[in-house]
Amino acid sequence: MRYDIRPLTISQLDECWRLDQRCFIDGEAYSRETFDYLLTAPEAVSYRAVTSGGVMAGFVVGLVEPDHTGHVTTVGVAPEHRRRNLAKRLMAQVEEGFRKRHVRLVRLEVRALNTPAQKLYESLGYSITQRLPKYYSNGGDGLLMLKSLD
Repeated sequence: MRYDIRPLTISQLDECWRLDQRCFIDGEAYSRETFDYLLTAPEAVSYRAVTSGGVMAGFVVGLVEPDHTGHVTTVGVAPEHRRRNLAKRLMAQVEEGFRKRHVRLVRLEVRALNTPAQKLYESLGYSITQRLPKYYSNGGDGLLMLKSLD
């Protein structure tokens, strides 16, 4: 199957929110209001992976922080589209978007128990720099990962 990476905008709010609910079924999905904020923020750098039939298969949402670091706030790929390098492609695209906004350092948080995601991010050049106790609303620990874009 072929996928196109395209900008993610407020016009895809409902489709993105519904996909997020499917990607993060453990209670860590964002609210519709949070997506509304993320997709309308001027500092947003967001993309979606779309099938040839026009269905959203994945998304990435990033924000350029006031200190000019990039913050990858969420990456999601539909369960039936996983293991096809979509997360890797979406991460490359958001990093390119950050570079265009003069970002030199990117950060993200990942669940301490989500080893597959940690391995993906490490393969892309991210390093774990800090453990974040009880970072997630369900009490789960997070890990802070950083990557230099220089």
